[in-house]
Amino acid sequence: MSSTGNDQPWVVLKFGGSSVATLESWLIIRDLLNARQKEGLRPVVVHSAIYGVSSALDELLACAANGDEGDCLTDIIRRHEMLAGDFGLDASAVLGNYFVELEQLIAGVRLVREVSDRVQAKVMAMGELMSTALSSAWLNEQGFNVHWHDARDTLCSDDLSGASDRASFLSANCAFDSDKALQDEFSGIDGIILTQGFIARNSRNETVLLGRGGSDTSASYFAARLDAQRLEIWTDVPGMFSADPHQVTGSRLLKHLRYQEAQEIASTGGSILHPRCIAPVRTHGIPLWVRSTSHPVESGTEISAESSDDAPRVKAISRRHGITLVSMETLGMWQEVGFLADAFKCFSDLGLSIDLVSTSESNVTVTLDPSANSMDVSMLKKLEHNLERLCRVEVMTDMAVVSLVGQKIRAMLHEIGPALEVFQENPIHLLSQAASDLNLSFVVNEEQAHRLVQRLHSTLIESDGSDAIFGQTWEAFQSPQDQTFKRALPWWQVRRDELIDVLKTRNAAYVYDRDSIVAAVNRLKRLDSVDQVFYAIKANSNAEVLKVIYEGGLNFEVVSPGEIDLILSLFPDISRERILFTPNFAGRDEYAFALDNNIRLTLDNLHPLKAWGDLFKGKEVFVRLDPGQGRGHHEHVKTAGVHAKFGIPLFEIQETKDLLNQCDAIAVGLHAHTGSGILDADNWEKVATDLTAAAEYFPDVRVLDLGGGLGIPEKPGQSPLDMKALDLSLKSLSQQLAHVEIWLEPGRYVVAEAGVLLAKVNQ
Repeated sequence: MSSTGNDQPWVVLKFGGSSVATLESWLIIRDLLNARQKEGLRPVVVHSAIYGVSSALDELLACAANGDEGDCLTDIIRRHEMLAGDFGLDASAVLGNYFVELEQLIAGVRLVREVSDRVQAKVMAMGELMSTALSSAWLNEQGFNVHWHDARDTLCSDDLSGASDRASFLSANCAFDSDKALQDEFSGIDGIILTQGFIARNSRNETVLLGRGGSDTSASYFAARLDAQRLEIWTDVPGMFSADPHQVTGSRLLKHLRYQEAQEIASTGGSILHPRCIAPVRTHGIPLWVRSTSHPVESGTEISAESSDDAPRVKAISRRHGITLVSMETLGMWQEVGFLADAFKCFSDLGLSIDLVSTSESNVTVTLDPSANSMDVSMLKKLEHNLERLCRVEVMTDMAVVSLVGQKIRAMLHEIGPALEVFQENPIHLLSQAASDLNLSFVVNEEQAHRLVQRLHSTLIESDGSDAIFGQTWEAFQSPQDQTFKRALPWWQVRRDELIDVLKTRNAAYVYDRDSIVAAVNRLKRLDSVDQVFYAIKANSNAEVLKVIYEGGLNFEVVSPGEIDLILSLFPDISRERILFTPNFAGRDEYAFALDNNIRLTLDNLHPLKAWGDLFKGKEVFVRLDPGQGRGHHEHVKTAGVHAKFGIPLFEIQETKDLLNQCDAIAVGLHAHTGSGILDADNWEKVATDLTAAAEYFPDVRVLDLGGGLGIPEKPGQSPLDMKALDLSLKSLSQQLAHVEIWLEPGRYVVAEAGVLLAKVNQ
């Protein structure tokens, strides 16, 4: 591909971690770069670490500080090797030096059992350095003329007096004045400049970070210093929306925003842009586009100084979680000179940044945002102790801020008024109206925030129609063929008329869709990394449902003799090896029943081995372990951890081995189940890693049962579990453990989305 002229205007394109994690995404980026060059622009590419790597580096540091690195380092290297393989590149040749450097840094942390801010910055920077080295090599293979540039050679942090060492290394700021020297340097380079987000240097040439999400800010710095024609931020959503589309049904694309409005949305909880990325482009008047690599033809959101609509209106409703509210009350503050200065000094002395403020004659109430503060219980206690010398103090945690963002908010209070009825039964702890007239914020109890956002959005944001500001809804971007954002309509919407007919002869009914069950079964069967799947029949034991699942080829996990009898009565010819019995604090007769019927049996505590050891002589059993941490969509469904009753804790693993030897029993399988409703695709890899370590105690283990808990979307707009990512996360592990089978035992994943409850409304 031909190089571009050096006098052409610059365009900076930033790509996030999910946009640079697969070959498919890079093929889209390749086409975008071609398009920008044909447009007569010179691209500067800024991108993040591969999706998941920054979190893995965080975990790697934590493990190393405890004297261990677990499998984190291997996993990080594996992720890059897999992408390099997809690129057709030799990972060792491209990234070998980085792998060695990372290993050395981690060895040092493991040796001293401590992570300094300086070392943390160096380790975290490796994610961006490795990903950009890999992408640069691939783009050159594709025929581009790509120059890899170390962002630390350009971006130097401000040495701000008063900034903590931690902030200066992990959340640094850089100057963004127009830089003629940089423009001349880059103009002397043919082709495309490719560099890193997130990283910079300080005046001592030490690596510093721009804070999590700082790649947006890096790109904005480069755009400002180059006087770029525009900045394009490419992410996994098609622009900025009127609310979090994963949480609020009917969230609408914001086609155009002013810089100030975008800043407010980003600062009040919008997750698409980092709040600090807007100031540099705003200062230099550079348009900012927010686009999606998954929907590259969509126009997305354009942010500029121009306003396409000056009418008063609410454009977005957002929320922030984990807010701490501090109320200071005393009659002594009335007309007292210096009270606020003394009170606020208590915060600044502890390095705490105040967010919202509300005052009256006898009360000052402020909020602390966790995104801007590092807080723990001890720090809040210190704050409370210091303030008590001045006033009566109340500290409330687990608060949320709900914000209405738009323009000329004060001019439309009469329209907002009726919408505020949603707060009728919910206490408002603080109300703040920005002097800029851009937002109106309410501090409420955390558990009420989601519902309030939904109701405010439905009241204040029109659900249809399109104008200069609002585009189509999040749902309208979806189609049955496009699974990137959301699946096709639920079956019960498609078959609405049939469901209504069901109630012609009854008042209520549970109805299940066969095709939905079959689809869920097929998704599970397509997992290449999983050898066997057992359906947990406690999720739904209806005979017709079980027949569909049996026909699909799944096995069955049961928890009682009654469930065993049900399976045997429905499928008398079923192999007993297709049934797994997992009792919990059951009597001796239940264990004996399973063994007499040659049913696979799981032991989930030590009592059976201690009290009825003779039962298990010469028997093969599974052992259920508690890995120590539960996961799931609600506290009550987490089935592992210190308060769980399921599974043998890891500190009893040696005793378990000894008891099995005494009973002459053989552990052939290890099992763990951490919870229900889990949407994190990496969860089962973590379980597998824990079980693999435990298997060293049991030489005859040939099965790792990773449990179930596969989640389904519970709320409107919530993304489904990424089964491809789940399969990918387990594939490397299953290849390493060629002699061991991997099992899953989902329940509600198979049936929950297939079922509806129908009822007639009488009054």
